[in-house]
Amino acid sequence: MSQWSQVQQLEIKFLEQVDQFYDDNFPMEIRHLLAQWIESQDWEAAANNEAMAMILLQNLVIQVDEQLERVSQEKNLLLIHNLKRVRKLLQGKYHGNPMHIAVIISNCLREERRILAAASMPVQGPLEKSLQNSVVSERQRNVEHKVSAIKNSAQMTDQDVKYLEDLQEEFDFRYKTIQSLEQNDKNSALIKQEMLALQAMLNTLDYKRKEVLSKIGRVIHEIDMLMSNMLTEELLDWKRRQQIACIGGPLHGGLDQLQNCFTLLAESLFQVRRQLEKLDELLTRLTYDGDPIPVQRPQLLEKVNFLLYNLFRNSFVVERQPCMPTHPQRPMVLKTLIQFTVKLRLLIKLPELNYQIRVKATIDKNVSTVSNRRFVLCGTHVKAMNMDESANGSLSVEFRHLQPKEMKTSSGSKGNEGPHMVTEELHSISFETQVCLYGLTINLETSSLPVVMISNVSQLPNAWASIIWYNLSTNDPQNLSFFNNPPAATLSQLLEVLSWQFSSYVGRGLNSEQLNMLAEKLMGQQVSYNDYQLSWAKFCKEHLPGKSFTFWVWLEAILDLIKKHILPLWIDGYIMGFVSKEKERILLKDKTPGTFLLRFSESNLGGITFTWVDQLENGDVTFHSVEPYNKGRLSALPFADILRDYKVIMADNVPENPLKYLYPDIPKDKAFGKHYSCQPNEVSKASDGGGKGYVPSVFIPVSKILNDSTEPHSPSDLLPMSPSVYAVLREHLSPTAIESAVS
Repeated sequence: MSQWSQVQQLEIKFLEQVDQFYDDNFPMEIRHLLAQWIESQDWEAAANNEAMAMILLQNLVIQVDEQLERVSQEKNLLLIHNLKRVRKLLQGKYHGNPMHIAVIISNCLREERRILAAASMPVQGPLEKSLQNSVVSERQRNVEHKVSAIKNSAQMTDQDVKYLEDLQEEFDFRYKTIQSLEQNDKNSALIKQEMLALQAMLNTLDYKRKEVLSKIGRVIHEIDMLMSNMLTEELLDWKRRQQIACIGGPLHGGLDQLQNCFTLLAESLFQVRRQLEKLDELLTRLTYDGDPIPVQRPQLLEKVNFLLYNLFRNSFVVERQPCMPTHPQRPMVLKTLIQFTVKLRLLIKLPELNYQIRVKATIDKNVSTVSNRRFVLCGTHVKAMNMDESANGSLSVEFRHLQPKEMKTSSGSKGNEGPHMVTEELHSISFETQVCLYGLTINLETSSLPVVMISNVSQLPNAWASIIWYNLSTNDPQNLSFFNNPPAATLSQLLEVLSWQFSSYVGRGLNSEQLNMLAEKLMGQQVSYNDYQLSWAKFCKEHLPGKSFTFWVWLEAILDLIKKHILPLWIDGYIMGFVSKEKERILLKDKTPGTFLLRFSESNLGGITFTWVDQLENGDVTFHSVEPYNKGRLSALPFADILRDYKVIMADNVPENPLKYLYPDIPKDKAFGKHYSCQPNEVSKASDGGGKGYVPSVFIPVSKILNDSTEPHSPSDLLPMSPSVYAVLREHLSPTAIESAVS
């Protein structure tokens, strides 16, 4: 079943998450129509290879054309229209930057895998639950409702100001008419009656002025209260969700809703400002003793300007945190002289601001006391915000060609780069701009979340550990001295984040049993870990007991192994992986002989092994484990083929494959058959007829097990081999196959 087919079977709450990341950048129609073709391409590799990305883009356009031809025959007008629009988008927007569409599609596929993994988990973790709190959802609805009510109130006040203006014009006309009469005419009874009417009209004007000012005051107060409370909380919640999403958590949404709220409030405040300007205009034409306008208007205008300043300052946000395109799952880790991208948005979307706001990027603007390393940004570091580059028309700017460069110190050398000093050193990318609108000049500034600067890719794992720990432990966006005294983390939350590393990076998260094993590895055999506090040193700096590496280095090596060598098997859920030697024996001891399971090595970095259960002639149960396979050996032979072809020699017996059933009772070929590179007998068939005169060769992993051996075995145990054993092998295998196996 294709990944897209699995997505379509999800519950509605998960489908809503999928809906959030499909937009005009990569329409869902194309994902649906070209599901199998899209999933069969290597978009992640293309995201880092422009030539490959261009080929995939061209092939994507060809696929769209084929679909367009098909639907044209079916006369599906709506789909024809949408496909033409998509083709125009692909040929126009991405032709000059094909890697961009590769990044987008790669991210979409990865998010689908993460959501599928989350849907398969029995319960949500504490962090994910907190992000989906019903109280938060209720507040979001309340904010949208209040913003809409404020907008309506401001529009109603517009009508009151217009009525006041009409009333004053009538008063002005009648008053000037009387003023133009001769002195004798002014003493007539009719004129006196008119003067009484004018007095009544002036009283009405005074009442209406006070009423309009009162309504304006109420609108300003409602905006102030909304900004101070619920809207501020909404923005902080969005920033926290962004932090969690950056370390592998659920995709954060809600920025478009925030943009709508910010924009409507800005429009309402500018509308109120115009109303106050109109009152000032009316004041210059008519004033009187006790006039409320000169008393109240300056205070109201000052409050409106203050709210506009705050609204604009809060609306300038980092929409997408700094990230190297070469490592999309490791944001906020930047390597010197390697390009990174970052995107900013102004949540106040006004057409007057399009291409009028120039944003400048700098690094470590105010960190003279934090680090002894100094950096500058190379590349285009000043760009204008616009509404044309974003699919949803938001006012944004994306920096795509920034490079951090480390400066030499006054002594002519670069800063100290100890193994942990560099990866625990936090830096900040800052952005500043100025908004000039309707007579207001507002300086805006914002910063990225803290980033870690590395000079060598070998520093990436520990740098990423720092990013995880920071964003798990604090919602402070700028605590650059965090690692001077890093706080402990709740183990239950850390385990949830570790599961996210697997779901976001290799497409399948960890279940409760796997997490329990990690918990035991981190804290020992304690019964409950819900409230256990784990230190930063224990996670990333102290070696595991009896080992020469830390917990995080061990886990990161497993992630790398899965990603590069056993990804399909992991996604299918056939690798138990995280299970101790003691636990595996408990699981296997009552199973049918030949039952095996796959687990990651606890003593070798980036190794995977398999253990099977066997039964001796006296009925005793015995277990056998092979020496762990690492990335070097798996580069030569796919792991599924190893499981298929693996042979053991018990004393002088005939070589046989002891692996029959994947735990608990799945026939081996049923579990791994679709991942075999070819069927065993197809190898020889391919060369029947003696192509080029050579006999076909096959790599066959072989172990020799002695009766009294209980230690792990490797193919090297086969050397040297007794003549009798060799004779048995010769009966069943060709000399070339034997040579390939033993070499």
